[in-house]
Amino acid sequence: MAGIGTPPSSVPAALPDAKDDGIEDPGDFVRTEDEEVDLEEVAEPWEKYSIKETSRVFYPVYLGEVLNERYLVEHKLGHGGFSTVWMARDLQSDRDVALKVMSSGEYGENEIQMQDKIVQVLVLPLMGPCLYPAILRTMSMASRMSAARQLLGARENLHKAGIVHRGNCTWGMAPLPTLNRKAKYKALGRPLKEVLPFVDLWKQGELVQPIQIPEALRTDDFYLGDFGLAMQVGDPTFQPGYPPMQFGSPDRLHKKEPSFACDMWSYMAIFTELYLGYPPFATWLEGGVITGMVKCLGPLPEQWKGLYNYSGGLDSWYDQHQTPDPNYDLAAIIAYYRPNADPVEREHVHSIMSKVFNYCPEKRPTATELLQDHSFRAIMDKYGC
Repeated sequence: MAGIGTPPSSVPAALPDAKDDGIEDPGDFVRTEDEEVDLEEVAEPWEKYSIKETSRVFYPVYLGEVLNERYLVEHKLGHGGFSTVWMARDLQSDRDVALKVMSSGEYGENEIQMQDKIVQVLVLPLMGPCLYPAILRTMSMASRMSAARQLLGARENLHKAGIVHRGNCTWGMAPLPTLNRKAKYKALGRPLKEVLPFVDLWKQGELVQPIQIPEALRTDDFYLGDFGLAMQVGDPTFQPGYPPMQFGSPDRLHKKEPSFACDMWSYMAIFTELYLGYPPFATWLEGGVITGMVKCLGPLPEQWKGLYNYSGGLDSWYDQHQTPDPNYDLAAIIAYYRPNADPVEREHVHSIMSKVFNYCPEKRPTATELLQDHSFRAIMDKYGC
């Protein structure tokens, strides 16, 4: 990793006039259907910008926009359940920052309130992108398992402090020297974008493909971030909200309060993506990710029936006569996505996932217990972590 102010070898030297950004257009619009599909696979759903689809509406942002007359938006870092995150240039301090643009509150149909202001923008140090399977699959297993180890250690520290995280995580990124936009795009790639589709917006907004950090710029550091939902365990005044469905624990989705055990389920969903390169549960089936859980792990507890947080729940989820589908269970997905892993490694990974993907929160291992687990340590040792 390069030192502060020292560009990695693959980063171009600063151009003569580092502030002359007008010479480079902010990104490229999609030109083909394939490019459109590639973009929409990794960008936030367009429905997040429609008051007809959600009460927590994303604020539309576009490349080249200047927010608060100070922050020039130059690239996309990622998105979460409640925000989009952008790489921007602070025109006052002449440094790169990350802008986390929060979604609106529960505005419902009050569009005028939405148009008046951005509810909140957090200015943060520049880090790498969030977890994207398409990017993960280009990375070495050693880097991915190192991230899994770091993340679990960070969760352990939070839990020892009595804090439930409920948030996201990001890769580290080496600091960039002072480059103009053209030089940044040479180092990071030109962003692919499209005008937000299907939504009648009141201001300009774009879907933008997140940056894919080159190996020379991405560090092996992995950070917990997105503390908007973090809470002290047992706090009766916790912020309402849920992680994205693919990371949410089934008990939390059935009106149970946030807990360390919920965090551990979310961690295992991330571990699975890091190891397999894909999420653990199918999302394209009727009923979405919960149906995927049931096919993988078996029926949900019968006593949860009627407690599902959202509309569209299926009675079949709680049918105790069904068993895991052998085409979707943990052993099947491990074998399918990691066909070259040896049988011993597969058994260790299956053991790890089975212990945490347990519908009973009390039976899930703690972060400390998982760090000390024989199978977890065997996988970390195998990949030098």
